[in-house]
Amino acid sequence: MTVLKDRLQGMLEPLVESLGYELLLLEFSPSSKSGLLRLFIDAPAGISLEDCERVSREVSGLLDVEDPISTAYRLEVSSPGFDRPLAKPAHFERFINEQARVQLVAPLNGRRRFVGWIREVGGDAVTLETADGMVEIPFVEIDRARLVPEFDRE
Repeated sequence: MTVLKDRLQGMLEPLVESLGYELLLLEFSPSSKSGLLRLFIDAPAGISLEDCERVSREVSGLLDVEDPISTAYRLEVSSPGFDRPLAKPAHFERFINEQARVQLVAPLNGRRRFVGWIREVGGDAVTLETADGMVEIPFVEIDRARLVPEFDRE
């Protein structure tokens, strides 16, 4: 599945960027009945419904021509929302001093989930200030990460 996801990322990211948007995150959930391909896009001015429709049309056209997914699937194009995904080091850097929820591929210090303030981004890791102290998390160990909206903060 990672090979297909990487292929989709390599195919769709340049298209989305050529339309003037950033592809924040690509999620693909295959299923025997109907899989789901979800794209989160962003732009400096924010994302409107028209932006999502425009990207959806262009992506659909490319996917129809290239046909990289052999099973039925639905395509969703969305704005990042308040709990925006953090998928690249630059995303974490942009939100230093904001709170994030991070889930790891495998446990680190006995835990797979961390909530903390993004304090430092460097090289191959992000440092979070959690209730239990500072923790450095390698990017390769992150399964998913999202900002914690202000109204969700404890």
